[in-house]
Parts: sequence; structure tokens; C-alpha cells
Amino acid sequence: MTLEGARERRVRTGGVELSVAELGDPGRPVVMLVHGYPDSKEVWSEVAARLADRFHVVLYDVRGHGRSTAPSPLRGGFTLEKLTDDFLAVADAVSPGRPVHLVGHDWGSVQSWEFVTVHRTEGRIASFTSMSGPSLDHLGHWIKRRTHRPTPRRAAQLLGQGARSWYVYLLHTPALPELAWRGPLGKHWADVLRRGERVPGGAYPAPSLPTDAAHGAWLYRDNVRPRLHHPRTDAYAHAPVQLITPVGDRFLSERLHDELDRWVPQLTRRTLPAGHWIPRTPPEQVASWIGEFVTSVEAGRPSPATRGRYADRFGGRLVLVTGAGSGIGRATALAFAAAGARVVAVDRDQRSATATAEEARLRGATTAWAEQADVADEADMEKLAERVTLDYGVVDVLVNNAGIGLSGSFFDTTAEDWRSVLDVNLWGVLHSCRLFGKRMAERGEGGHIVNVASAAAYQPSRTLPAYSTSKAAVLMLSECLRAELAGQDIGVSAICPGFVHTNITATARFTGVDRVEEKRRQQRVSRLYGLRGYPPEKVADAILRAVVRNQPVVPVAPEARALHLLSRVAPRALRALARWQPRV
Repeated sequence: MTLEGARERRVRTGGVELSVAELGDPGRPVVMLVHGYPDSKEVWSEVAARLADRFHVVLYDVRGHGRSTAPSPLRGGFTLEKLTDDFLAVADAVSPGRPVHLVGHDWGSVQSWEFVTVHRTEGRIASFTSMSGPSLDHLGHWIKRRTHRPTPRRAAQLLGQGARSWYVYLLHTPALPELAWRGPLGKHWADVLRRGERVPGGAYPAPSLPTDAAHGAWLYRDNVRPRLHHPRTDAYAHAPVQLITPVGDRFLSERLHDELDRWVPQLTRRTLPAGHWIPRTPPEQVASWIGEFVTSVEAGRPSPATRGRYADRFGGRLVLVTGAGSGIGRATALAFAAAGARVVAVDRDQRSATATAEEARLRGATTAWAEQADVADEADMEKLAERVTLDYGVVDVLVNNAGIGLSGSFFDTTAEDWRSVLDVNLWGVLHSCRLFGKRMAERGEGGHIVNVASAAAYQPSRTLPAYSTSKAAVLMLSECLRAELAGQDIGVSAICPGFVHTNITATARFTGVDRVEEKRRQQRVSRLYGLRGYPPEKVADAILRAVVRNQPVVPVAPEARALHLLSRVAPRALRALARWQPRV
């Protein structure tokens, strides 16, 4: 996708002529996209096209890049002060009476931090979205604090970022970067991005890449050393800032932004499981977050990402939870809602799914929907996957929670009993992982799958042969999927709760007894679990934490952790415990 069809204009400023492209209705709020190194404005084509139906989108080639002319001489022509002049010239040309919403990536973000923190731009910027590019002033203070007051942790952070910044040192060498970019590096850059960053090809990068990269080396030479040695002490943002941090960025550490709240009074944080070039790799998500942030600022309300724990990670993400009508599923859906996610609550009981979706909206979900489906029914799940993808998009986080309980000895468990348990507890997970996980993989933007197993997955029991077998299969399935999908940035976590007070105990079936005895056992077990008092909200917290940390197997509750430890260090003790016959 290119910028064909965009309205073009030339803006003269400071001895250069800037190439400016515009998309969308000029009467709508202006979103200005500033590219990084070694890019031109074409890096934004995918994002710009997705924003153009709602905003007046403006892109320009930074001086010396793309179709903009270069300063002469090059040395001293790329200072932050001159780049600020360029920004103001473009802003005055496209939006003379209204502040613009600024978005920057890489060096576009570095220079935009200058724009949003200097006094002469106050009133010209309505908001700023930063991606993969820190303020040189903030970075200078970050380095000084770690060199003047070192601790082992600070030293490790400093060394880590120093290693990631290897290219900055090379760009300061005379002539070498220019020769590399006009030679082999420029010829093979598209292959480097495709293999190393999974950036799709097409019309990007632009044909002007070798010249853009050679000129852009002066961005580093004119600014990095002076600002890091003498950072400004008044570099406070005078507009709301949204920080989007790709956690897979190989050039910048997440730790660079640990102290950003000191400089930004109104800060919204989001993280993305992606590499450095996020304007090209997950353009849908980037455009969605930009649009949501701009809309919230225009409306004078806080962004959803400012609410709730983990809101920086899940704000605006699409989360689907099965078995969401009650218990762990409901608690999980509400926890994601509190983090600002878009929630799809799935349950075979439409009424309970609707109740969860309604509560999710009250808890802070960007939006929430209720869907009825039986996870054991393959055709039903196929229809659900098609409906969700068409109406809401590809799921970012999938939580397979739906399950049923069954207790009784092996010989009292009929073939039909086995089928009912495996259809829901195992096949339900298989259907969901295959249908939603495949779409997640085909999208190529990462994601996460959570399969709720049980501590029974690794604790054998003479009274739970069918249930334990189904959950052990879910645990192994999760481990296999995790291995297969790791290369596609899709995490898989198996959650193994212990005794959690949910209504599964009230609906669990008991084999080998009549209806009256089964009802008595259900009531007794529910009472015992109630006395244990471990709420499903704690499992929900563990699920969100597992996604954030990409944890493989997560025992939840003290007994689950103890049994998991025994399964690793003393399996004979678990086998002995399995012979115990509990009273019910």
C-alpha cells in the first residue's frame, strides 16, 4: 500500500523544501505522522490509510529524506532546533488555527519529543504518540543517574542499552555509513527487515532509501552527543502523551521509560508484542490506538489505557473468553475489561454471557459483546470464529476456560461420561485453539493463548480419572502449542488452579450414584470449596499476569503450587496421595 491518491504540497522552510502528503477530510482533527531512520513517509502508508476515514492525516518527508530537499552543507543542518522549525512550518501550512495530534516513530519520535517539550510549540500540539524513540534529554538524564549513582541493577540496564545502541556508534564514524547505505546495505535492506523484523515487502522501503539513510546519519551526528552530555532540565511535555512500547524492540530497552512519569504529567502507556518497525508489522493495532487516543483527547476524557492494572498492555486489545458466564471465566473477562480491553464473553448460556458483557462495560472495557456457543460443537465454534473475526477482528488474547467436572471411579465412568468430559474439556480447547489460533498466526502480529487446565493435570486421583485425564491433555497440548507458535510471537500459557470456589462444584457430575446422592455430594463439595474461600478473581489475576510475562505453566493457589513442586521432585509421593479416597 502506497500513498497514491494523497494530496501533495511543498512547504519551504530554513533553506529546504519539504514534501507533504495529506489524506482525509481537512475539516477533521489533524494527525501528523513523522517517520524515523532510515525511512521516508512511506513507512506510514498502512497506518495512514486506516486513519484517513476519521482524521485529516498529514505526513511529510523529514529534510534530506524522500522527496524533501537536503540542507547544504549537511553538517549542522539536522539539529533538533531546525527540525522543530520544519514541524512548525508544516503545522502552520496544514492546520493554521488548530493544534495537531503528533505521532512519531524512531527518529520521528526522538524529534517529536523536542517538539512537545519546547516552549515555542506550546498550543500547536494537542497530543503526542511516541513509538520506539526516546527524548534525548530524558535519555541523557537516565544515563547520568546510572553513572553518577550506580547500583548493580542500574549498571546492568546501562550496559544492556549500550549493547543495543551499537549502530549509533557506527553512524558517528566518517563516511562509512554513507558508503554502506549507497552500497550493499541499501541493496539488501528490504531483506534484512523481512528476515529480522518480519516486515512485509511491497512498496516499502522507498527507492530513495540509500540517499535517505546517508543524509539521516547527520541526525545522530548533529544531536546525540550534545544532548546526552548536556540534556535540558526543562524537557516537560506540554501535551498528553501516549507511549507505545514494542517489547521485542532489539534497539531500545523498555527500561528507558521507567522514569518517564517525571517528565510527562499526562501519560498513557501501552505495550505491544512486536519488534521495532511497528508502523509496518501490526498497522491495524497501531492505527487503532492512535485513533482511540486522539478521540479521547478531542473529547476531553482519559484514554482507557490509563485505567486499571495492566491497562498499558491490554487497552484496546481484543480478548475472547469461553465459559465467561460464571466463575473463573467471568472473573477473567471482567479483569481484562478493567484493563481497558475489548471483551468477547462466550458461554453456552446466552443470558449469563450477556450479564458478563454488561458488567464488563461497567468495569472499563472499551466495548464488550456476548456470544452464545457450545465449545464442544465443532460447527458451532466454526460459526463463532467466523462471526467474531468478521464483526470484531482477529483475537489478540484467547482464554479457553469452559469446562465441566466429573467425579467417580474408572469403572463407574461410562463411555458416554468420558465423551461428555473430553468433548468440553479437551475438544473445546482444541476447537478454539485451531480456529482462533490459526487466524492469530495468519495475521502475523503475535498474540497469546491461555488454556485453563487444573492442578489435577499433574495430580493423579482415583476419584477423578476422566477429569484429570482431560486436564492433563490440555496441559500437554499447551506445551506443544507453545513450542510450535513461539516463532510467531504467540505465547501459550496453561493455568492450573487448585481448589477455587466456583459453581463448577455445584454442577459437577458424580458417577455410580443415584440423583439424590449426586445432589448431596454436589452440595457437600460446594460447601467445602466455599470454606476454602479461594476466589476466582485470584485466578483471573494470575491469567493476566501470565499473558504479560508469557509464563508457560502457572499453578494457582498454595495447594496447586505444592502439588506442582511434588510432581517434579517427589512423584512417588503424588502417586501415594492418589490412592487416598476422600469422603463425600
